[in-house]
Amino acid sequence: MTGGFPACAASEGDNLVIDAREALRRKDGPKLVSARSAALAMQHPLAMWVEYFELGNRLAEAQQPELNAFYARWRGTYVEDRLRNDWLLELGKRRDWANFAVDYPRFRMNDDREVTCYALLVDHQGGKDVRDAALAAWLAQREPDDGCALMATSLLEARRFTASDVWRKARVAMDAGRLRTVRQAVELLPGAAAALAEISDNPARYLARSASASQRTAAELTTLALMRMAANDPDAAATQLDGRWEKSLPPDLAAWAWASAGRQAAQKLLPNASDHFRRAELRASRGGAESDWPDELLAWKARAALRADGGKARWQQVLQAVNAMSPSEQRDPAWVYWKARGLLALSAGSQDGDGMQALARELLAGIAGPLSFYGKLAAEELGEAPALPPQPAPLTDDEVAAAAQHPGLTRGLQLIALGLRSEGVREWNYSLRGMDDRALLAAAQRACDREVWDRCINTSDRTRVEVDLQQRFPTPFRRELEARAKEIGLDPAYVFGLIRQESRFVLEARSGVGASGLMQIMPATARWTARKIGLAYSADQITDRDTNLRLGTSYLKLVLDDFGGSQALAAAAYNAGPSRSRRWREGPLLEPAAWAENIPFNETRDYVKKVLSNAAVYTVLLGHASAPALKARLGSPIGPRDTGAPAEDKDLP
Repeated sequence: MTGGFPACAASEGDNLVIDAREALRRKDGPKLVSARSAALAMQHPLAMWVEYFELGNRLAEAQQPELNAFYARWRGTYVEDRLRNDWLLELGKRRDWANFAVDYPRFRMNDDREVTCYALLVDHQGGKDVRDAALAAWLAQREPDDGCALMATSLLEARRFTASDVWRKARVAMDAGRLRTVRQAVELLPGAAAALAEISDNPARYLARSASASQRTAAELTTLALMRMAANDPDAAATQLDGRWEKSLPPDLAAWAWASAGRQAAQKLLPNASDHFRRAELRASRGGAESDWPDELLAWKARAALRADGGKARWQQVLQAVNAMSPSEQRDPAWVYWKARGLLALSAGSQDGDGMQALARELLAGIAGPLSFYGKLAAEELGEAPALPPQPAPLTDDEVAAAAQHPGLTRGLQLIALGLRSEGVREWNYSLRGMDDRALLAAAQRACDREVWDRCINTSDRTRVEVDLQQRFPTPFRRELEARAKEIGLDPAYVFGLIRQESRFVLEARSGVGASGLMQIMPATARWTARKIGLAYSADQITDRDTNLRLGTSYLKLVLDDFGGSQALAAAAYNAGPSRSRRWREGPLLEPAAWAENIPFNETRDYVKKVLSNAAVYTVLLGHASAPALKARLGSPIGPRDTGAPAEDKDLP
């Protein structure tokens, strides 16, 4: 059988696969060689993974013929392509461009930025003009790596990149707080890197003793110092700009420095963030800098504008920020929605008010729908209450059989069943490539039937036209969850919406920071909640379904009560902690959607929006509404705790 051994052998030798994964972690070469031989001899259906572990453990010493043999033996499988990814990185480090050029066109996933940088370098060496693609890849690089650094060095030496490109890369990285990436960029320019250590460690001292704007290099370093200062103290950076540097720096660099101060102030929810961006706008109008700002910086300009003027919003600034974003970012439903809101707000005072309103309605109609946060808000803004999509036609026997017989899906489920969830998820997701809606629904149903809920949900989420809500929004443990929610006065749709986002209903889920179980409870929180509700509890119970559900719902109810019933504030507190949610509510009174969009943590911002959107859908699926309304669930404007409200629970972890 090409690409694997028969699944009938799946029950034999499973410990061999688990042991091989552990041997890889320990880098136990002899154990891996033994496991590989045994897995191949017994034709275990996961033998390719054991061989992948073994060859990957010694990839630095491997030679191309070994890789070719592996590719041939496991042609068409995920591990073939995964190992090709690993090997392309190794070939790049070896500067083996001949073998790289042969292997790269066969790389099907092609989703590794460092490999892309190596490939662009090979194309450059072959005489192709890769400047635009190479610059885009380099600017998108998040952490320093050999491939993108080598590509940038080569293109700079060939004068396809310029010093201006390098400085822009350094500014983009500094704005994102990626100091190692800043250093890797600055080191490409002679004489520039020496100052960077002081800029990183003590920007105030650098600005006082060494900074200058007399030449472009000096001005760029000064700008980096101001941006570094802004990361810790945006007000101090603003004072420096006001006192000297705004006038001394070239307009484009002064604009960058002010914008960086604006971003950092916005992430700290400071009231002057929008003012800093206004100062940046004035300088950018002279130097044309705003078009060079990264999307994330522009996003914070828009968010700051939503909070400005006591929560009334500076809509013109919102529109400026969105219009300056890249075309792909402008299509993000968040920015489509807020641009439309800005057009509606400004239309009353415009000579082209009717045109602005028409454009706003067109934008809202383009994203309106019942399944996403901004889709729901857009529909409600238009006065619509779109019904959830109808259930697709039942899967045919042939469609079910195709999913059941798909070897990659089978391996994914086998790996997950063995506790190798990371490997299983990657195998599963790779197998979904190229599937149409019907094939995706069949694959999702296979996972649903096995109660592998995260693969069930995530697979069904990929469909474009045919939407199976029972797959996308399953209700496992419904009887127990609804009974528990009713017992303590929680909305079951809210609980379902939160669990769908927290764990995808995976009982044994465990996060990188130790949150565990269905409701992803931290161990300390579990102990505190158990004491609070008088539950006899031991640490090994944290992933027990009923115990986890009882602890999680009890804690959620305490959090919800502490935040006056605001589901948005409570969701933020559940994800990031009550103390942060309390800080984030300080400042102007904001409509809940604007408040949620301004949450400083990317993960929590996304989490709150998805929990509330999920809950709106679950309200319909549980039979409590006919359409997934969101604004009512978001509740009243969010701001500081009312003076007459009960005191906050300081003990709440």
